[in-house]
Amino acid sequence: MKGTKAEDLRNATDLDFEDISSEQFREYEFPGGEVVRINSPLKLHVSNSDAHRIFDADGESHYIPPNWIHLRWKTRDGEPHFVK
Repeated sequence: MKGTKAEDLRNATDLDFEDISSEQFREYEFPGGEVVRINSPLKLHVSNSDAHRIFDADGESHYIPPNWIHLRWKTRDGEPHFVK
């Protein structure tokens, strides 16, 4: 589903999602050295437990548990480096 847009998110929960479409990618690093990379993230919800729910431009949904140790992202040209 390349070309999915942030407004395509169908949210049937009471969770609020923030627009993070200015990011080219996100990388979560875990204590064992594993890395999860999400290309073209569009929407993000951070829960009270610090878990992340992410919707991406492929129309895929991701859940990142709260035990990661590092988060890295790169913004698109001309976009703000921090949005939240």
